[in-house]
Amino acid sequence: MGKKHKDGKKSKSGKKKDHSEYTLADLSPALTQAARSMRTVLTRNLTASGLYAGQDGVILALAASDGLPAGTLAQKLGVKAPTMTRTIGRMEAQGFLERRPDAEDARLTKVYLTEAGRNSVSEIESSAAACDELATRGFSEKDVRSLVRLLKAIEDNLHIGDHDEDDGEF
Repeated sequence: MGKKHKDGKKSKSGKKKDHSEYTLADLSPALTQAARSMRTVLTRNLTASGLYAGQDGVILALAASDGLPAGTLAQKLGVKAPTMTRTIGRMEAQGFLERRPDAEDARLTKVYLTEAGRNSVSEIESSAAACDELATRGFSEKDVRSLVRLLKAIEDNLHIGDHDEDDGEF
């Protein structure tokens, strides 16, 4: 039986796949799987705090700028408004958020962190840091900077053709 690659797959020849053998066709599956793995580990790390996948982004966005309308949150996080509305409702029931009418325009509702939401920020940050450390184990600081630069370039390239797709339920 052949040897496994670093990604757990065996080559037909049974030899490990040399990094120089990777092609552009390997990019999308590798990037998708890495993102899923990061999200899985982060979700597992956040479970003790009562947060579900994606809720960390809502809390961090509000920690940076509390009192945002749901539509603004949806736009910042790259999801559709109905997805954000469901997420806000769930997080409000969990005690992390509250909705209040805008002081200047009562027709507008804004979303605010509760004390529990504010208290969860440090847990989210430490969970994310632990996930980042695990994901980049064995990387140099230069490798990490290069990786982040390349990922941001990919994101920028993909936003050129942005067509407002929802990335799913939080």
